[in-house]
Amino acid sequence: MASHVQVILKQDVDKLGRAGDMARVKPGYARNFLVPRSMAVVATRGGIAQVEHEQRDALRQAAKLKKFAEGQAIQIDGLTVEVSAQAGEGDKLFGSVTSRDVHDALLSQGADVDKKKIALAEPIKTLGDHSITVKFGSDVTATFTVRVVAA
Repeated sequence: MASHVQVILKQDVDKLGRAGDMARVKPGYARNFLVPRSMAVVATRGGIAQVEHEQRDALRQAAKLKKFAEGQAIQIDGLTVEVSAQAGEGDKLFGSVTSRDVHDALLSQGADVDKKKIALAEPIKTLGDHSITVKFGSDVTATFTVRVVAA
């Protein structure tokens, strides 16, 4: 009886390995846990080919998403959008400008960016120009300016 079987991990498994790694595990662990949950496949020629195919698809998809993100970044990089808000003494706002307000201003300029990707360190509470960074992915960012004016 085999004491261990070789499996190819389809996703990261704690204390075992990362997606794409080959691991030696007990047959029961592979048969009852890893394979039924689609976390791994038995390391046969067909299983290896399947995992390699899925990795190529994932790389293609990641490249497509990165290209799309770079296109969006080019569209808004260096852009200046204007947001009007009620202000009082000392250019302090009544309330604040949030990522939702910035998102709406970008939409009015024709740039559709997911508002969750707009990185405001804290809400904007003063009039003037503020530099905002949008993080599209792990290595794609764009910076633009929000000009807050009194309404």
